[in-house]
Amino acid sequence: MSPISSRLIALATVMLVLAGCQTAEEIRASDENRCVSYGFRPRTDAFAACLQRIDLDRRAELRAASREALFMPQPVYVVRTYRR
Repeated sequence: MSPISSRLIALATVMLVLAGCQTAEEIRASDENRCVSYGFRPRTDAFAACLQRIDLDRRAELRAASREALFMPQPVYVVRTYRR
């Protein structure tokens, strides 16, 4: 088995274990409680923005963890400016 495929299997196993820790409903309730603790009121735009930021943070952490698990380097962004 190649090193990359063994890393992918390890990553998938870790993700399955972590996914089994909480259900989607439990995660949502936890996120809502967190936003309420910050002082946001449910069913407002600010509350929805709070939930969105929590979700975006969670996704960014997952991407970072998957990069680390696969020993992938950070992405490199190349910005080219054109002079006229």
